[in-house]
Amino acid sequence: MEPKTAVRPLTRGEQETETEATRLIELIEDALSVVAIQSSEVDSLEAIADRIERAARDLSVALRELAHERRIAQNAAD
Repeated sequence: MEPKTAVRPLTRGEQETETEATRLIELIEDALSVVAIQSSEVDSLEAIADRIERAARDLSVALRELAHERRIAQNAAD
């Protein structure tokens, strides 16, 4: 019989961070596709760059909020 491991649900901060990271990965994959087809649409490339920049900013905010959330939990446990 295997030992049961309790999987705790993700916190709101963890969920948000995971969502933002996934979004950024998807945008990077889109950018790689556009680069691979050697599209001559400069506006498309700039739009993708803008979306990646916003997504990266959103991810960094989510990571900082998660760090803050974990710091509070750690201090409460001490």
